[in-house]
Amino acid sequence: MNRIEVKGNWNEQKGKLKQKFAQLTDNDLMFAEGKKDEMIGRLQIKLGKTKEEVLRIIAEL
Repeated sequence: MNRIEVKGNWNEQKGKLKQKFAQLTDNDLMFAEGKKDEMIGRLQIKLGKTKEEVLRIIAEL
């Protein structure tokens, strides 16, 4: 999978997350290469969920 496909898929998933959790902002969902753990941490704080719960939510989109 190339970068464009990943970005396209992530943009789609971002939209679904924002629909499901209205309190999330674009900054919360900013995905930079090598910064996955930082983004997951922001989502954990914002949603009050564990890392495993956040990863499961994203996987289920």
